[in-house]
Formats: sequence, structure tokens, C-alpha cells
Amino acid sequence: MNKYIAEAFGTFWLVLGGCGSAVLAAGFPEVGIGLLGVAFAFGLTVLTMAFAIGHISGCHLNPAITLGLWVGGRFEAKDVIPYIVAQLIGGIIAGGVLAVIASGQAGFDVAASGFAANGYGEHSPGHYNLTSALVTEIVMTMMFLIVIMGATDSRAPQGFAPIAIGLCLTLIHLISIPVTNTSVNPARSTGVAVYVGDWAISQLWLFWVAPIIGAILGALIYKSLLSGRSD
Repeated sequence: MNKYIAEAFGTFWLVLGGCGSAVLAAGFPEVGIGLLGVAFAFGLTVLTMAFAIGHISGCHLNPAITLGLWVGGRFEAKDVIPYIVAQLIGGIIAGGVLAVIASGQAGFDVAASGFAANGYGEHSPGHYNLTSALVTEIVMTMMFLIVIMGATDSRAPQGFAPIAIGLCLTLIHLISIPVTNTSVNPARSTGVAVYVGDWAISQLWLFWVAPIIGAILGALIYKSLLSGRSD
């Protein structure tokens, strides 16, 4: 049970820290952290949690990563569903906490603000279409999974995996925030979409389907082409 609780807490921190930075701090007058700050915030949530709970649960914090690691032979099938449930619980609770905090500002409206939800078309920060969003989320998640599997390989330098993984997520956000607000994580997307409702829920399917496809591709590529192992 400890590993499921750890996944819930870790995903809570990822959504609160990453989406919280976008909602509360990105556009703050004069000292807003902007796109660069939000990208680093997401990377830092994974970096800090990897050191905090990596030894307990592996620090997936992401249903797509859990499924990808299972496909890649790094995770047991019996834990896939419990991990995903725990991640969703943590993400949704974090979204609720963030909504309470943000609503303390006069005039704030969760739905009208966008609440760091992921989207395409008119709901993409750069107004990118569905195809762009789909390709972006698949490729970014694929690369994320490859980095995760490579950094945590027993032959990789030990102790540095959290740094590589955290910086990879930062880079992913630097590339793709303008396209989709960056998901690569169905729990992150769901955690805020449920509070926005409307368009965020109707577009949520893409931010489940694309990251899962990307993670599976990443696992297959690493296992068959990069690892040099037959197991």
C-alpha cells in the first residue's frame, strides 16, 4: 500500500507544483515566471519526488509512464491499475487544492482562466490544430519514456536518474507548452480538466490517447533498438 500512497502524493505534488506555477505565478505582474519558469517547475516536481519516493514506488506519477514501463518489462502487470488510480486521485486532489487557492483572488474564475488545462485548436496557447497536438504529445511522451528507461537502466550511472528525468520533462515543456500546454501525462491533464469542465473534458481524450501511444512506442524502441538486451 505504501507505493500506491507514494504515487498519489507524488502526482499531487506534480500537479500542484507544475499547474500551480502556471496558474498562480506565470503571469504575475512584473515578476511572473513565464513559460521558462513553468517548464522548470514541472521538471522540479519530478526531480524532487524522484529523490523523495523513487525508492518506494519508482516515482511514475503518470499513467502513460506506468503503462510504458509495463510494456518495456520494467513493471508488474498487477500494479498497473492501482498505480493509475492512485495517480488520478493525487492529481484530482491537487487540482482541487489549487482551485481553492486560486479562487481566493478577486475575480478569478476557474473555467474562464483555463486553469492550465491542456487543449488544441482554440484552446491551444498557440492555436495549434488537433494533428499538431496529437503528434506533439506522442513524440514528447515517447522521448520521455526513452530517457526514463535509459536513465534507470542498471548500466547507467547510478544516482543521476532523477536529474536526467527532471531536466527531460523541463525540456519537453519548453518545446510543447505553446502547442498543448504540455500534458505527456493523463493524470496531470485530468487533475485540472475536471474543474474546468466543458471544453477541457471534451478534449481530454487526446491527452490520454496520445501519451499512452507515445509511452508504448518509447518502451518498444528502447527495449528492441537501444537497450542491447534480449530480455
